Amino acid sequence: MAEREDHMGNAESGAMTTTARAEVRVLNEQGLHARPAAKLAQEAQKYGCEVFLVAGEERVDAKSVVDILTLAASKGTELVLEVSGEGADKAAHRLAEFFRNRFEDKA
Repeated sequence: MAEREDHMGNAESGAMTTTARAEVRVLNEQGLHARPAAKLAQEAQKYGCEVFLVAGEERVDAKSVVDILTLAASKGTELVLEVSGEGADKAAHRLAEFFRNRFEDKA
C-alpha cells in the first residue's frame, strides 16, 4: 500500500494546496459494511480537508457513510484515498492506517 503526497500551488494567491494519495485494501472479512463505513466517515470528518475514496471510475466522499456504502467494497477490494487541503498528508496516513487496522472493528 503506497502513500504519496503532492504540493500544488495556486499562482494567483500564492497558496499551497497539499494533495495526498494512499492505496488501501479492505481487509476485514465482511468488507466495508455499515459499521466500518460509519467509523471511517467519522474518522475522516475529524480533518478539515476533502477526503475521497476511489474504486475504478467511482469517486465518493469518504465523510459520507451512504457514499462509502455505494462502493459495495468487499474483502480484498483495492481503493485509493485522495485527500486534499490543509493536513492532507496526516489525514491520508491516519486513514490508511485505519484500513490496515481493519477499521478498528473487533467483529
